[in-house]
This record gives sequence, C-alpha cells and structure tokens, in this order.
Amino acid sequence: MTTQTVTKPANPYWQLWRTTPKEVLYLMLGFPIAMTGFSVGITLAATAVGTIAVFLIGFFVMILALYVGRGFGLVHVNLLEWTGRHKLERPDWQDDRAATGFGGWLTATLGNPHYWLYLLHTTILGFVLTLITWTISFVWLSIGLAGLSSWFVRSQVDGENSEWSLGEWFFGLFGVDTSTWNLEVADNIVAFAIGLIFIATLPFITRGLVMAQWLLARGTLTAFKSDGLRREVQSLEESRGAALSAEGHSLRRLERDIHDGPQQRLVRLQMDLAAAERQLDSNPEQARQLLTEAQAQSAEALEELRALSRGFAPPLLLDRGLVAALESVATRAAVPTTLASELPVPLVLPGEVERASYFVVAELLTNVAKHAHATQAAVHLATESADDRSWLTVQVTDNGHGGAAVTAEHGLAGIAERVRGVGGRLEIDSPEGGPTVITARLPLPKSSAERAPVDL
Repeated sequence: MTTQTVTKPANPYWQLWRTTPKEVLYLMLGFPIAMTGFSVGITLAATAVGTIAVFLIGFFVMILALYVGRGFGLVHVNLLEWTGRHKLERPDWQDDRAATGFGGWLTATLGNPHYWLYLLHTTILGFVLTLITWTISFVWLSIGLAGLSSWFVRSQVDGENSEWSLGEWFFGLFGVDTSTWNLEVADNIVAFAIGLIFIATLPFITRGLVMAQWLLARGTLTAFKSDGLRREVQSLEESRGAALSAEGHSLRRLERDIHDGPQQRLVRLQMDLAAAERQLDSNPEQARQLLTEAQAQSAEALEELRALSRGFAPPLLLDRGLVAALESVATRAAVPTTLASELPVPLVLPGEVERASYFVVAELLTNVAKHAHATQAAVHLATESADDRSWLTVQVTDNGHGGAAVTAEHGLAGIAERVRGVGGRLEIDSPEGGPTVITARLPLPKSSAERAPVDL
C-alpha cells in the first residue's frame, strides 16, 4: 500500500509576510536616500543652469548632475529588486560611444534620454513619490507598534492630566456608557485592537507602496525598445566582423598550406613527368624510375590534400550529425579523448552551428596535443537556457599545465572569432598548473530546440 503526501497550498497572506520586512526597510531607507539625491541633484542642476554662460561651465556641471541621477536611480532600482520585485531591464548608457572621445562622451550623456529621465526621477518624480510612500508607511507602522505596546508603555495624548480617553471616545460612538469602567484598561484594549489591525494590514500597505515605486521605475528607469535593437545591431555587426575575420584567416592559412605542400609536390610531379616523357625512347629505365617517383609524389600530394580537406565540413557531419562527427574527431585525437553528449535526441541544429561546433572541438583538441602536455581530454555537449534563449554549450577539458589565453594571430584567437561569427561567446578557464576548461556557447533559434517527431 502506497501513501501519497498531499502538500497544502501556501497561505497567500503569510506569503506576503515573507517580503514585508524587506519592503518596510526599503520604504524607511527610501526617505534619506531620496532626500540626499534630491539635494545633490537639484543643486547641481540649478548651478548648471546658472553657469551655462560662463565659459560653458554649466555643461560640465549638468553632466555631473546627470551622473548623479544615474547613480541614485540605479540604487533605487537595485533596492526595488532586492525587495523581491521583478527585475527591471537596465537602459543602454552608450558607454561604448562615450569611450570614443570627447564628442562621443558629450553625445552619450547630454544626448541620451535615459540620463535625463534618471535625473527627473531623482529630483522630482521619485522624490515626491518617496515622500508619500515613506509618510504612509511610517505612520502606519508607528500606529501599529504604538497600539500593540500600549499595555507596556503608558502614553497620553494631551498630557498626564488629560481627561480625554480613547476608550471612552470609541465606545461612546456606539452609545455605550463607560462611566463605571476602568478607562485605563479600556484605552489599552482599544489601542491594542487598533494596533493589531494596522499591523495585520501592514503587508498589503507595504506591497502596494512598493508596487507604486516599481511602476514608476518601470516607466522611467528601464530600457527602451530601441535599446534592445541597438544592442542587437551591434552584436550582429560584431558577429559579422568576426565571421569575416575568421573566414579570411582560414583562407589565408589554407592558401599558405596549399602553397607550401601540395603545390610544390604537383610542380615536382609535372617536372618528373616531363623528364620521363623526354627519356621514354632514349632511356626507358630512367623514364621508369622518374614515373615511379612521380607516382610517389602524387600519393603524397593526395594525402596532403586529404589532410587539408579536414578544414572543411566532413561528409560524416552532413550525413550523421554533430555527435557522430565529434566521435570520429575524438577517436583520431592524439590525446585520449572522451565524448559525453547531453543533447536531446533528435535535435535539429542549424548548419552553421554544427560546423562551428565541429571546428571548435577539432581545433581545440589540436591545441591540446600541441601545447597543453595533457594526457587526457574530454568533450561535453549540452543545451542550456539563459538570457531568454537557448544555447548549445561545447566544452573541452584537458589535464594539461594550463595557462591558455587568447593571443592575436594564434589558435585560440581564431577559435574565438569563429564562435563570435555565429553570435556566440568563448569562455576560457585555464589557471597555471591546469586544468584547462574552454567553453563555447553558441545561440540556437527557437525551432532548433524542438524535437523532431519519432516514428513508432
């Protein structure tokens, strides 16, 4: 007989209390932070306006005010997320443009609307809303705590000799005669009940106030849709540049290898065949020897061409897919290599991602054999979800001496360019003494993550 454990759904009210302490702390800290941001920001902005005609000093003071607004705005956003609210997408500050020079710096600050929105939030919108939310939360919390502690701390509204009674006033609203009551006890009961009501409703109040702050921040402190487009265009430009660079590097290497290898042998083959033709009638033995050497030259040239053809996508990759092709690479590797795949079967991969993965593994294993002094290597394939999209992760590990780094015109630089060429990124973890772990993350379109139907 099997028993099943039934999990009761969590009480929504008690779920609110989980984040209430953080929300209360956020609302209490909001006032001094907002007051500081308002004071500094409004002072700098007013100074900038007043000194705009004095050798353009006002421009630089205004830029300083914009940076102050950016700093306080980011603090506000981080605190909101700390309370448990949904993450807000950060705006595009165009720091890359600011690093291009003085003109780019001015354009990236004075011409960036995000800076002005952050300054507006710091000096006006956020400051006013913070005053309102802080006042409401402070009063609500104070009344609740004062009411609950009324049994222990005796307090009077108008002084020790006041004849006004909270209990008498409250029960008098309902026509109850309290002339024979102990008014001190009645006061404590009413105060405690009021305090209990205020504390019990505190999670709803703090959640509503924090949500008001979050909605304002979402409207003024988050990225525009154009920011995402700009980043995507920039990423595509970088990927295109990396792809062109990797293609050019591969073509130059292929041209050099053909010139130094098969081309020289084919020239020698042509010369041997011409010499054999001239001596075919006069000296058959010499001609036969030249033909034998020519045959050897042709065999060596064919072998070198086969080796060079491995730089292109092999038929095995096209026919049986990435895993089968990498199994072949691991089998041929000079260093004993194991392959582990966690890819869903079957998985549809774009052709460019398959080719890039294949060459990344092949070139990394070649580098391991040449430079790592390793005795064992491992290749791991998997998929993961990050940044709202799916990625193919190709990881190569070896137990060599470590110290691997990307150097211009060397193997890892070409691999990094190949990965960037398809919109991916290369991560290298190779401390001195090893081990070395190199991970290539290649983006997958949504359709690639879908499994093909299985024939039954």
